[in-house]
Amino acid sequence: MKITVTSSESEFHSRVAWRIVEQALRRPESVIGLSTGRTTGGVHRSLAEIHAGHPFDVSRMTVFNLDEVTGVDREYFGSCYYMILHEVVLPLGIPMEHFLMPPTRSDDFARECTDFEHAIAARGGIDLMVLGIGENGHLGFNQPGTPFGQTTWLSRMDKDLDTRIRRETNSSAEADLGGITIGIRNIMHSRRIVLAANGARKAAIVRAALQGPVDPSVPASVLQLHPDCEVILDSAAAAAL
Repeated sequence: MKITVTSSESEFHSRVAWRIVEQALRRPESVIGLSTGRTTGGVHRSLAEIHAGHPFDVSRMTVFNLDEVTGVDREYFGSCYYMILHEVVLPLGIPMEHFLMPPTRSDDFARECTDFEHAIAARGGIDLMVLGIGENGHLGFNQPGTPFGQTTWLSRMDKDLDTRIRRETNSSAEADLGGITIGIRNIMHSRRIVLAANGARKAAIVRAALQGPVDPSVPASVLQLHPDCEVILDSAAAAAL
């Protein structure tokens, strides 16, 4: 595992964004997995700026998001579809047929999980997976306790995210919200992984994930076993290492 520590937030965002650019330049047909959240929003803005200043071919590149909220409309600004569409797909001009996402609503999410996994596999599998890390060590909606052998599945959100989404979408307490996520096994089958974390609030979990035992109680700890994983941190997130 390679650990890269940047000296500023702007350098952090740029460094992660350039890893995506490098993959696209190395293999224009790349399948690239992305993540949404506070960490990756800045990465995506940096990626769009790089492409605007130095256009590169995205016509054959496939992108998807690690996970998706279920039980909301795709047009909701907090859906992963909406964020990746407006932060990456449209700014870079990636063809819509090369944007893979599961639906947010379905009467058969078990089938949707299988279809999403098969769609990624049909493109050749994941060349690069860009991950954030939750403050409890989750990867996507793979919360603590998720088996390392888990494949794509319908999981749950953490309590804070569930509360926020219900408030923003005016969903009742009885509304069935959740999240489709590719499983830890799928993540580990990625050819390359970049784990990105910034800010002091991530310092403790970064230390647990990178230097603690490999254990399902900290899902991100499994990345210690990946043969080609780079961890990119700002100085605050790296402070406890």
